[in-house]
Amino acid sequence: MQKNAIISLKLLGFMWPTVNPFLFCAHHLDNYPTGNSEMGPLSSLTGRDIGHDFTIKDGWRMYHGHKVPGFPVHPHRGFETITIVREGMVDHSDSHGQAGRYGMGDVQWMTAGSGLQHSEMFPLLNMEGNNPTELFQLWLNLPKAKKFAEPHFKMLWSEDIPVHKIPSANGKMTEIKIIAGSYQDFRALPPAPDSWAADPDNLVAVWTVKMEPEARWIVPASSSEVNRTIYFHDGSTLDINGVKVDSHSAISLIPDQELLITNGNSESQLLLLQGKPIEEPVVQYGPFVMNTQTEIRQAMADYRQTEFGGWPWPQHEMVHPRSRGRFAKYRDGKEEIR
Repeated sequence: MQKNAIISLKLLGFMWPTVNPFLFCAHHLDNYPTGNSEMGPLSSLTGRDIGHDFTIKDGWRMYHGHKVPGFPVHPHRGFETITIVREGMVDHSDSHGQAGRYGMGDVQWMTAGSGLQHSEMFPLLNMEGNNPTELFQLWLNLPKAKKFAEPHFKMLWSEDIPVHKIPSANGKMTEIKIIAGSYQDFRALPPAPDSWAADPDNLVAVWTVKMEPEARWIVPASSSEVNRTIYFHDGSTLDINGVKVDSHSAISLIPDQELLITNGNSESQLLLLQGKPIEEPVVQYGPFVMNTQTEIRQAMADYRQTEFGGWPWPQHEMVHPRSRGRFAKYRDGKEEIR
């Protein structure tokens, strides 16, 4: 086992540093107050930059929401979003008439492909107490051959996502939730069909990891062709092959080396991202990710002309009725209720 398997260490902010094939990773952690009758915060919004509120005030942010926190209707083309909700709820609506409410461990995998609009709002359903919300959103690139894939979304419901628990010799536990890829004999649910992750040869992995105090976990070696990063976002310290690492660190790792992680004296939470890079040019303009500037200009022109199908919903900040539980409604009329 190589002594130092760490390539680099970076501090975590709101947006986390990513490497190919991942384009973006944001960690949203907001301690929202009691909800009002419109599923927004009962607290005053005075002093906030409404419509662009990314500054934590009283422990939470409105983001682009005016009444309900979240991200009102906006377009995407050329990549995928993976939204991992650890606590709280997200209301999804899109330009294909699809909709959903998901949270408490659920994951939404959405292929923007040729283009769609969607909104992602955070309804504050609890009118008797606080509404804590925590989620990750990842952007996973699409190769040129799939940039114009048919838009698609699917739900990976929390109850169905494989979880593997690994005891240390000292009895302390490491728990791995396998959102993409595989770990030993545990394989993730299938991703969206046109995803870079749909081909096992691309070795895409998305795992959330929880380590009890003083737990020890041997991270298996992968191919030298992949990029592998661990985000240590909650806890005190880790020892990685003899190197002490403080929390709130992005740890880029040598991928083909097995490594031993020993947790410190408090519970730690990690996110592991891995995959073979897409060896193509990346040109990004806001919510559009293509291979050339010409394609970006065409994406902007297409959006102005078609609005990627328009917006079939009555509000830009679309939230579903308070009474609805977790559900997903798809373009073909199929509906899942959890």
